[in-house]
Amino acid sequence: MKRCITSILMASALIVGVQAQTIKIATQSPLSGGSAALGEQIKLGTQMALEEAKAKFQAMGFNLELAAYDDQANPDTGVANANRIINDSSILGVVGHYNSGVAIPSSEVYARVSLVMVSPANTNPRVTDRNLPSVNRICGRDDVQGPAGAEYAVKELKAKKIFVIHDKTAYGQGLADAFRKTAVSLGVAIPNHVFVGTEEKSNFAPLLTQIMAYKPDLIFFGGIYDQIAVFAKQLSDRGLSIPIMGGDGLDSSEYERLAGSAAAKNTYYTTVAGPVSAFPTAKAFVDAYKTRTGKTAEGFAIYSYDCANVILAALESSIKANGGKLPTREAVSKAVRAVSVNGLTGNIVFDTKGDIKVADYFVMKVSGTGDWTKNAMLKSIAVPAPQLQ
Repeated sequence: MKRCITSILMASALIVGVQAQTIKIATQSPLSGGSAALGEQIKLGTQMALEEAKAKFQAMGFNLELAAYDDQANPDTGVANANRIINDSSILGVVGHYNSGVAIPSSEVYARVSLVMVSPANTNPRVTDRNLPSVNRICGRDDVQGPAGAEYAVKELKAKKIFVIHDKTAYGQGLADAFRKTAVSLGVAIPNHVFVGTEEKSNFAPLLTQIMAYKPDLIFFGGIYDQIAVFAKQLSDRGLSIPIMGGDGLDSSEYERLAGSAAAKNTYYTTVAGPVSAFPTAKAFVDAYKTRTGKTAEGFAIYSYDCANVILAALESSIKANGGKLPTREAVSKAVRAVSVNGLTGNIVFDTKGDIKVADYFVMKVSGTGDWTKNAMLKSIAVPAPQLQ
Protein backbone atom coordinates (compact mmCIF):
# COMPACT_ATOMS: atom_id res chain seq x y z
CA MET A 1 0.00 0.00 0.00
CA LYS A 2 2.84 2.37 0.92
CA ARG A 3 4.47 1.59 -2.42
CA CYS A 4 1.22 2.46 -4.29
CA ILE A 5 0.82 5.74 -2.42
CA THR A 6 4.42 6.64 -3.17
CA SER A 7 3.91 5.89 -6.89
CA ILE A 8 0.77 8.05 -7.00
CA LEU A 9 2.56 10.96 -5.30
CA MET A 10 5.51 10.68 -7.68
CA ALA A 11 3.17 10.65 -10.71
CA SER A 12 1.31 13.68 -9.36
CA ALA A 13 4.58 15.50 -8.87
CA LEU A 14 5.56 14.77 -12.45
CA ILE A 15 2.22 16.08 -13.75
CA VAL A 16 2.52 19.25 -11.66
CA GLY A 17 6.10 19.66 -12.86
CA VAL A 18 5.04 19.80 -16.50
CA GLN A 19 4.62 23.52 -17.15
CA ALA A 20 2.34 24.75 -19.91
CA GLN A 21 4.09 27.06 -22.38
CA THR A 22 3.07 30.70 -22.32
CA ILE A 23 1.79 32.48 -25.42
CA LYS A 24 1.36 36.24 -25.16
CA ILE A 25 -0.65 38.56 -27.37
CA ALA A 26 0.52 42.17 -27.10
CA THR A 27 -1.52 45.31 -27.54
CA GLN A 28 -0.07 48.70 -28.43
CA SER A 29 -2.34 51.69 -27.98
CA PRO A 30 -2.40 54.96 -26.03
CA LEU A 31 -3.25 54.13 -22.40
CA SER A 32 -2.31 57.59 -21.15
CA GLY A 33 -2.76 61.08 -22.57
CA GLY A 34 -5.50 62.56 -24.69
CA SER A 35 -6.35 59.40 -26.69
CA ALA A 36 -6.41 57.02 -23.72
CA ALA A 37 -10.16 56.35 -23.85
CA LEU A 38 -9.85 54.83 -27.33
CA GLY A 39 -6.58 53.05 -26.52
CA GLU A 40 -8.16 51.41 -23.50
CA GLN A 41 -10.96 50.04 -25.69
CA ILE A 42 -8.31 48.27 -27.79
CA LYS A 43 -6.67 46.75 -24.71
CA LEU A 44 -9.92 45.63 -23.06
CA GLY A 45 -11.45 44.21 -26.25
CA THR A 46 -8.33 42.09 -26.74
CA GLN A 47 -8.34 41.03 -23.10
CA MET A 48 -11.93 39.80 -23.43
CA ALA A 49 -11.01 37.55 -26.37
CA LEU A 50 -8.03 36.08 -24.53
CA GLU A 51 -10.04 35.37 -21.40
CA GLU A 52 -12.65 33.52 -23.43
CA ALA A 53 -10.01 31.42 -25.21
CA LYS A 54 -7.94 30.52 -22.13
CA ALA A 55 -9.57 27.14 -21.47
CA LYS A 56 -9.24 26.01 -25.09
CA PHE A 57 -5.53 26.83 -25.18
CA GLN A 58 -4.88 25.30 -21.76
CA ALA A 59 -6.31 22.04 -23.13
CA MET A 60 -3.66 22.27 -25.88
CA GLY A 61 -0.90 22.87 -23.31
CA PHE A 62 -0.56 26.66 -23.53
CA ASN A 63 -1.25 29.56 -21.19
CA LEU A 64 -2.58 32.71 -22.85
CA GLU A 65 -1.50 36.09 -21.49
CA LEU A 66 -2.06 39.71 -22.46
CA ALA A 67 0.97 42.01 -22.72
CA ALA A 68 -0.43 45.55 -22.84
CA TYR A 69 1.88 48.39 -23.92
CA ASP A 70 1.17 52.11 -23.73
CA ASP A 71 2.44 53.73 -26.95
CA GLN A 72 1.26 57.17 -25.72
CA ALA A 73 0.14 57.99 -29.31
CA ASN A 74 3.83 58.73 -29.91
CA PRO A 75 5.87 57.14 -32.74
CA ASP A 76 9.11 57.04 -30.74
CA THR A 77 7.40 55.33 -27.81
CA GLY A 78 5.67 52.89 -30.13
CA VAL A 79 8.97 51.92 -31.78
CA ALA A 80 10.70 51.54 -28.40
CA ASN A 81 7.86 49.28 -27.24
CA ALA A 82 8.01 47.34 -30.52
CA ASN A 83 11.68 46.56 -29.90
CA ARG A 84 10.82 45.27 -26.42
CA ILE A 85 7.98 43.21 -27.89
CA ILE A 86 10.07 41.46 -30.53
CA ASN A 87 12.64 40.55 -27.86
CA ASP A 88 9.99 38.66 -25.87
CA SER A 89 9.86 35.34 -27.73
CA SER A 90 6.56 34.38 -26.05
CA ILE A 91 4.73 37.20 -27.89
CA LEU A 92 3.26 35.73 -31.09
CA GLY A 93 0.89 38.51 -32.18
CA VAL A 94 0.08 42.20 -31.75
CA VAL A 95 -3.32 43.91 -31.72
CA GLY A 96 -2.85 47.60 -32.48
CA HIS A 97 -2.24 50.38 -32.92
CA TYR A 98 -4.72 53.24 -32.69
CA ASN A 99 -2.66 55.96 -34.43
CA SER A 100 -1.43 55.31 -37.97
CA GLY A 101 1.58 57.53 -37.34
CA VAL A 102 2.62 55.13 -34.58
CA ALA A 103 1.62 51.93 -36.36
CA ILE A 104 3.66 52.58 -39.52
CA PRO A 105 7.15 52.79 -37.92
CA SER A 106 6.33 50.20 -35.23
CA SER A 107 5.18 47.66 -37.80
CA GLU A 108 8.53 47.98 -39.56
CA VAL A 109 10.06 46.61 -36.34
CA TYR A 110 7.59 43.71 -36.11
CA ALA A 111 8.26 42.87 -39.75
CA ARG A 112 11.94 42.25 -39.00
CA VAL A 113 10.97 39.09 -37.08
CA SER A 114 7.71 38.23 -38.94
CA LEU A 115 5.63 39.12 -35.86
CA VAL A 116 2.05 39.51 -37.02
CA MET A 117 0.07 42.70 -36.35
CA VAL A 118 -3.69 42.93 -36.82
CA SER A 119 -5.06 46.46 -36.52
CA PRO A 120 -8.57 47.46 -35.45
CA ALA A 121 -8.09 51.15 -36.17
CA ASN A 122 -5.22 52.21 -38.46
CA THR A 123 -6.69 53.80 -41.58
CA ASN A 124 -3.77 55.44 -43.39
CA PRO A 125 -3.27 53.71 -46.79
CA ARG A 126 0.47 53.27 -46.15
CA VAL A 127 -0.23 50.81 -43.32
CA THR A 128 -0.94 48.06 -45.84
CA ASP A 129 0.25 49.57 -49.12
CA ARG A 130 3.84 48.76 -48.08
CA ASN A 131 2.90 45.10 -48.67
CA LEU A 132 4.46 43.83 -45.43
CA PRO A 133 3.46 40.14 -45.00
CA SER A 134 3.00 40.56 -41.22
CA VAL A 135 0.73 43.67 -41.30
CA ASN A 136 -3.06 43.40 -41.53
CA ARG A 137 -6.13 45.44 -40.61
CA ILE A 138 -9.82 44.65 -40.26
CA CYS A 139 -10.92 48.29 -40.59
CA GLY A 140 -11.26 50.50 -43.65
CA ARG A 141 -8.93 53.10 -45.12
CA ASP A 142 -8.73 56.90 -45.27
CA ASP A 143 -8.77 56.90 -49.06
CA VAL A 144 -12.32 55.52 -48.80
CA GLN A 145 -13.39 57.08 -45.47
CA GLY A 146 -12.42 60.63 -46.50
CA PRO A 147 -14.34 60.47 -49.78
CA ALA A 148 -17.37 58.93 -48.02
CA GLY A 149 -17.45 61.93 -45.68
CA ALA A 150 -17.06 64.37 -48.57
CA GLU A 151 -19.85 62.71 -50.54
CA TYR A 152 -22.19 63.05 -47.57
CA ALA A 153 -21.13 66.62 -46.82
CA VAL A 154 -21.70 67.84 -50.36
CA LYS A 155 -24.64 65.72 -51.47
CA GLU A 156 -26.62 65.34 -48.24
CA LEU A 157 -25.62 68.33 -46.13
CA LYS A 158 -25.39 70.54 -49.24
CA ALA A 159 -22.12 72.11 -48.07
CA LYS A 160 -20.76 74.67 -50.53
CA LYS A 161 -18.05 76.41 -48.45
CA ILE A 162 -15.91 74.06 -46.37
CA PHE A 163 -13.04 74.97 -44.05
CA VAL A 164 -10.65 71.99 -43.61
CA ILE A 165 -8.39 71.55 -40.58
CA HIS A 166 -6.01 68.70 -39.75
CA ASP A 167 -3.66 67.89 -36.88
CA LYS A 168 -0.52 67.37 -39.02
CA THR A 169 -0.36 63.64 -38.19
CA ALA A 170 -0.26 60.83 -40.76
CA TYR A 171 -3.85 60.02 -39.83
CA GLY A 172 -5.33 63.52 -39.65
CA GLN A 173 -3.65 64.99 -42.70
CA GLY A 174 -4.21 61.84 -44.77
CA LEU A 175 -7.91 61.86 -43.96
CA ALA A 176 -8.25 65.60 -44.63
CA ASP A 177 -6.41 65.28 -47.96
CA ALA A 178 -8.74 62.47 -49.08
CA PHE A 179 -11.79 64.49 -47.98
CA ARG A 180 -10.59 67.61 -49.79
CA LYS A 181 -9.84 65.86 -53.09
CA THR A 182 -13.31 64.35 -53.30
CA ALA A 183 -15.07 67.56 -52.20
CA VAL A 184 -13.19 69.48 -54.91
CA SER A 185 -14.11 66.84 -57.50
CA LEU A 186 -17.75 67.42 -56.52
CA GLY A 187 -17.47 71.12 -57.22
CA VAL A 188 -16.54 72.63 -53.84
CA ALA A 189 -13.64 75.08 -53.95
CA ILE A 190 -11.27 74.56 -50.99
CA PRO A 191 -8.37 76.99 -51.51
CA ASN A 192 -5.07 76.56 -49.66
CA HIS A 193 -5.80 79.24 -47.08
CA VAL A 194 -8.78 77.23 -45.75
CA PHE A 195 -6.83 73.95 -45.64
CA VAL A 196 -5.03 74.43 -42.34
CA GLY A 197 -2.75 72.21 -40.26
CA THR A 198 -2.49 72.88 -36.54
CA GLU A 199 -1.03 71.18 -33.47
CA GLU A 200 -2.87 73.62 -31.19
CA LYS A 201 -4.86 71.94 -28.43
CA SER A 202 -6.01 74.74 -26.16
CA ASN A 203 -6.35 78.16 -27.79
CA PHE A 204 -8.08 78.18 -31.18
CA ALA A 205 -8.87 81.93 -31.17
CA PRO A 206 -6.68 82.78 -34.22
CA LEU A 207 -8.13 79.88 -36.19
CA LEU A 208 -11.68 80.85 -35.22
CA THR A 209 -11.02 84.38 -36.48
CA GLN A 210 -10.04 82.92 -39.87
CA ILE A 211 -13.17 80.78 -39.89
CA MET A 212 -15.45 83.69 -39.03
CA ALA A 213 -13.95 85.67 -41.90
CA TYR A 214 -14.46 82.82 -44.37
CA LYS A 215 -18.04 82.04 -43.21
CA PRO A 216 -18.09 78.33 -44.12
CA ASP A 217 -21.22 76.23 -43.88
CA LEU A 218 -19.19 73.17 -42.75
CA ILE A 219 -15.88 72.58 -40.95
CA PHE A 220 -14.01 69.33 -41.55
CA PHE A 221 -11.46 68.42 -38.87
CA GLY A 222 -9.01 65.54 -39.45
CA GLY A 223 -7.67 64.63 -36.01
CA ILE A 224 -8.38 63.05 -32.63
CA TYR A 225 -11.28 63.75 -30.26
CA ASP A 226 -9.30 65.51 -27.51
CA GLN A 227 -8.24 68.27 -29.93
CA ILE A 228 -11.50 68.51 -31.88
CA ALA A 229 -13.57 68.66 -28.68
CA VAL A 230 -11.73 71.75 -27.40
CA PHE A 231 -12.15 73.38 -30.81
CA ALA A 232 -15.89 72.54 -30.87
CA LYS A 233 -16.42 74.02 -27.40
CA GLN A 234 -14.64 77.26 -28.29
CA LEU A 235 -16.62 77.46 -31.54
CA SER A 236 -19.87 77.08 -29.60
CA ASP A 237 -18.76 79.54 -26.91
CA ARG A 238 -18.43 82.17 -29.64
CA GLY A 239 -22.03 81.58 -30.63
CA LEU A 240 -21.10 79.87 -33.91
CA SER A 241 -23.32 76.94 -34.90
CA ILE A 242 -21.33 75.77 -37.93
CA PRO A 243 -21.58 71.97 -38.31
CA ILE A 244 -18.36 70.04 -37.73
CA MET A 245 -17.47 66.83 -39.53
CA GLY A 246 -14.57 64.53 -38.64
CA GLY A 247 -13.40 60.97 -38.97
CA ASP A 248 -13.17 58.00 -36.63
CA GLY A 249 -10.65 59.95 -34.52
CA LEU A 250 -13.59 61.53 -32.71
CA ASP A 251 -15.54 58.27 -32.38
CA SER A 252 -15.47 58.25 -28.59
CA SER A 253 -17.92 59.34 -25.91
CA GLU A 254 -15.02 61.39 -24.53
CA TYR A 255 -15.57 63.81 -27.41
CA GLU A 256 -19.01 64.75 -26.12
CA ARG A 257 -17.83 64.83 -22.50
CA LEU A 258 -14.98 67.22 -23.33
CA ALA A 259 -16.89 69.44 -25.75
CA GLY A 260 -20.17 69.41 -23.85
CA SER A 261 -23.40 68.10 -25.32
CA ALA A 262 -24.52 71.50 -26.58
CA ALA A 263 -21.35 71.96 -28.64
CA ALA A 264 -21.14 68.30 -29.73
CA LYS A 265 -24.67 67.86 -31.04
CA ASN A 266 -23.89 69.66 -34.30
CA THR A 267 -21.16 67.12 -35.16
CA TYR A 268 -21.07 64.51 -37.91
CA TYR A 269 -18.37 61.88 -38.23
CA THR A 270 -17.38 59.00 -40.42
CA THR A 271 -16.03 55.88 -38.76
CA VAL A 272 -14.51 52.58 -39.80
CA ALA A 273 -15.58 51.06 -36.47
CA GLY A 274 -19.33 50.84 -36.58
CA PRO A 275 -21.49 51.57 -33.55
CA VAL A 276 -22.55 48.69 -31.34
CA SER A 277 -26.05 48.93 -32.81
CA ALA A 278 -24.66 47.99 -36.25
CA PHE A 279 -23.67 44.53 -35.04
CA PRO A 280 -26.64 42.51 -33.71
CA THR A 281 -24.44 39.54 -32.73
CA ALA A 282 -22.33 41.77 -30.47
CA LYS A 283 -24.94 42.07 -27.70
CA ALA A 284 -23.54 39.21 -25.61
CA PHE A 285 -20.04 40.69 -25.92
CA VAL A 286 -21.27 44.16 -24.92
CA ASP A 287 -23.06 42.76 -21.85
CA ALA A 288 -20.01 40.69 -20.82
CA TYR A 289 -17.70 43.66 -21.39
CA LYS A 290 -19.81 45.80 -19.06
CA THR A 291 -19.86 43.08 -16.41
CA ARG A 292 -16.12 42.39 -16.53
CA THR A 293 -14.76 45.91 -16.99
CA GLY A 294 -17.51 48.15 -15.62
CA LYS A 295 -17.27 50.17 -18.85
CA THR A 296 -19.43 50.57 -21.94
CA ALA A 297 -18.08 48.91 -25.07
CA GLU A 298 -17.68 51.17 -28.09
CA GLY A 299 -16.75 50.36 -31.68
CA PHE A 300 -13.00 49.87 -31.27
CA ALA A 301 -13.51 47.41 -28.40
CA ILE A 302 -15.54 45.20 -30.75
CA TYR A 303 -13.01 45.52 -33.57
CA SER A 304 -10.12 44.72 -31.19
CA TYR A 305 -11.96 41.66 -29.92
CA ASP A 306 -12.25 40.48 -33.53
CA CYS A 307 -8.55 41.24 -34.19
CA ALA A 308 -7.55 39.11 -31.22
CA ASN A 309 -9.79 36.28 -32.37
CA VAL A 310 -8.20 36.40 -35.83
CA ILE A 311 -4.77 35.90 -34.22
CA LEU A 312 -6.12 33.17 -31.93
CA ALA A 313 -7.65 31.30 -34.88
CA ALA A 314 -4.30 31.48 -36.68
CA LEU A 315 -2.48 30.31 -33.56
CA GLU A 316 -4.78 27.33 -33.14
CA SER A 317 -4.36 26.20 -36.75
CA SER A 318 -0.57 26.75 -36.57
CA ILE A 319 -0.28 24.69 -33.38
CA LYS A 320 -2.22 21.82 -34.96
CA ALA A 321 -0.13 22.02 -38.15
CA ASN A 322 3.01 21.86 -36.00
CA GLY A 323 1.96 18.66 -34.22
CA GLY A 324 0.73 20.42 -31.10
CA LYS A 325 3.98 22.29 -30.57
CA LEU A 326 4.60 26.02 -30.34
CA PRO A 327 4.57 27.52 -33.87
CA THR A 328 7.02 30.07 -35.21
CA ARG A 329 6.08 33.73 -35.59
CA GLU A 330 6.35 33.38 -39.35
CA ALA A 331 3.91 30.43 -39.34
CA VAL A 332 1.38 32.43 -37.32
CA SER A 333 1.79 35.42 -39.64
CA LYS A 334 1.13 33.29 -42.71
CA ALA A 335 -1.90 31.69 -41.02
CA VAL A 336 -3.38 35.10 -40.19
CA ARG A 337 -3.17 36.20 -43.83
CA ALA A 338 -5.05 33.00 -44.81
CA VAL A 339 -7.87 33.13 -42.21
CA SER A 340 -11.58 33.33 -42.78
CA VAL A 341 -13.21 34.30 -39.49
CA ASN A 342 -16.82 35.18 -38.83
CA GLY A 343 -16.36 37.93 -36.28
CA LEU A 344 -18.79 40.21 -34.52
CA THR A 345 -18.06 42.81 -37.22
CA GLY A 346 -18.66 40.38 -40.10
CA ASN A 347 -16.61 38.02 -42.22
CA ILE A 348 -12.88 38.72 -42.02
CA VAL A 349 -10.78 37.72 -45.02
CA PHE A 350 -7.60 39.53 -46.04
CA ASP A 351 -6.35 40.45 -49.50
CA THR A 352 -2.73 39.97 -50.57
CA LYS A 353 -1.54 43.19 -48.92
CA GLY A 354 -3.34 42.71 -45.59
CA ASP A 355 -6.48 44.81 -46.04
CA ILE A 356 -9.80 43.24 -45.16
CA LYS A 357 -11.34 42.44 -48.55
CA VAL A 358 -14.57 44.35 -47.87
CA ALA A 359 -14.70 47.06 -45.18
CA ASP A 360 -17.67 48.86 -43.68
CA TYR A 361 -17.86 52.64 -43.39
CA PHE A 362 -20.43 54.55 -41.34
CA VAL A 363 -21.67 58.16 -41.30
CA MET A 364 -22.85 59.16 -37.83
CA LYS A 365 -24.35 62.22 -36.09
CA VAL A 366 -23.80 62.98 -32.41
CA SER A 367 -27.13 62.96 -30.57
CA GLY A 368 -26.12 65.53 -27.94
CA THR A 369 -27.97 63.55 -25.26
CA GLY A 370 -24.89 62.55 -23.29
CA ASP A 371 -25.43 58.92 -24.34
CA TRP A 372 -22.99 57.98 -27.13
CA THR A 373 -25.05 54.88 -27.97
CA LYS A 374 -27.88 57.19 -29.07
CA ASN A 375 -25.85 58.70 -31.94
CA ALA A 376 -27.70 58.37 -35.23
CA MET A 377 -26.29 56.12 -37.96
CA LEU A 378 -27.12 58.11 -41.10
CA LYS A 379 -25.52 55.83 -43.64
CA SER A 380 -23.44 52.68 -43.94
CA ILE A 381 -21.62 51.35 -46.97
CA ALA A 382 -19.49 48.26 -47.66
CA VAL A 383 -16.56 48.95 -50.00
CA PRO A 384 -13.92 46.53 -51.37
CA ALA A 385 -10.35 47.45 -50.48
CA PRO A 386 -8.59 49.55 -53.13
CA GLN A 387 -5.93 47.59 -54.99
CA LEU A 388 -2.39 48.76 -55.65
CA GLN A 389 -1.87 50.02 -59.18
